[in-house]
Amino acid sequence: MRKNSTLSGTAWRYGDDVDTDAIIPARYLNTSDPEELALHCMEDADPDFPKKVAPGDIIVGGKNFGCGSSREHAPIAIKAAGVSCVIAGSFARIFYRNAFNMGLPIFESGEAAKGIRTGDKVEVDPATGIIKNLTTGKEYKAEPFPPFMMDLIKAGGLIPFLLKEQSHG
Repeated sequence: MRKNSTLSGTAWRYGDDVDTDAIIPARYLNTSDPEELALHCMEDADPDFPKKVAPGDIIVGGKNFGCGSSREHAPIAIKAAGVSCVIAGSFARIFYRNAFNMGLPIFESGEAAKGIRTGDKVEVDPATGIIKNLTTGKEYKAEPFPPFMMDLIKAGGLIPFLLKEQSHG
């Protein structure tokens, strides 16, 4: 992600309390292969999601997105499915941390989560936290990423970030 790059795509809206089992069902946790996980992303919430999602699309959730079991498979599956970011009213704390560790940008905005519908075209600027619903013309605000988090996301997650830092130091 370039410093001033925006994320844009079609929104896929889900409700409150989307748990990690809905994101990637436990029956697929015998693999950590991102491509295999992507084939089953969100399938218990929306069986056709893996076939419908396009690169750059955005998942929108309500409150407490990513609740349930602590599994890094959930953000890996979302990212590998081509989703550019997740916008939600709030995130379960462990999912929040896992998302950044895996390099998946996430944005908290209750207003955006309520105002964006499936099919809306959405654009997010990580540097400013501005979320634009291009379909309705409405604009929302989320916390922008601090520079360190931008670097972490740009590197693809915590481990690639640390490896890159280690090779430069």
